[in-house]
Amino acid sequence: MSLKILMADYGVGNLHSIRKALGNCGAEVKVVTEMKELLDADCIVLPGVGAFDKTLERLHPVRDEVADMLRSGTPCLGICIGMQILFEGSEEGREPGLGFISGRVVKLKAERVPHMGWNSVQSSDQLMRGVQSPYFYFAHSYHGSPREDVVIGTTDYYGRVPTLFRKGNTYGTQFHPEKSSGSGMTFLRNFVRFAEENG
Repeated sequence: MSLKILMADYGVGNLHSIRKALGNCGAEVKVVTEMKELLDADCIVLPGVGAFDKTLERLHPVRDEVADMLRSGTPCLGICIGMQILFEGSEEGREPGLGFISGRVVKLKAERVPHMGWNSVQSSDQLMRGVQSPYFYFAHSYHGSPREDVVIGTTDYYGRVPTLFRKGNTYGTQFHPEKSSGSGMTFLRNFVRFAEENG
């Protein structure tokens, strides 16, 4: 039986690119608008579209259950805002995050904000296996600042910025793998394989 990957539609943005990218990696992905459906997932994808508070408003009815699923080992990939909502809160909004990762999301301390375009990610994690180029696509003004040891990749942007996280079977990326050409496809292919092995 194939892995049931469910992707949350927060009600903003176009999810076509990440769904298509995961599909090209051999995954079957269902986009759900009813957040309660996420509770049936073998694997959850929290895409990188939206603002912190708006995203949490949509997830609020199942916020605790989703956090419990992640704690119990359900594989998850959070991209950009989908990664940031894993934290306890954000300087961008007032809503509490999922609280799965201890720490907060803070504004970039850089001369140029937002951080837009291609930049390299330094990481030796298994999801980077086979990645030919370390360059990935970024579009963000905030980043995760954890109080626990979950950072597995960093990027140089006016200092070292944490851009890849892992806790249990949950991965979070500040970059957008679905917009990162061949490097992103290899990363997503590795994640799909990881989710199949751990789902």
